Amino acid sequence: MSETTLIAASALVGLLVIAGTLLKAWQDWLALKNRELDVHRVPTGIETGSREGAARIELADLKERVRKLEAIANGVDL
Repeated sequence: MSETTLIAASALVGLLVIAGTLLKAWQDWLALKNRELDVHRVPTGIETGSREGAARIELADLKERVRKLEAIANGVDL
């Protein structure tokens, strides 16, 4: 085996080791970020109550405000 081939094979093996290490580090970092997101996740369902009802009430309030503004724009006395 020539000296050039030996150097090339060693460099290739070294590159593969570094790539494997970086891949493992990337996967571990992603797993850490997923765990952090799970810790900060807002509980849903029975614990927090229904946000859907609150959203409907807010939507109804906004529609009523729009109706009032349209009435004012049309000159209708409320």
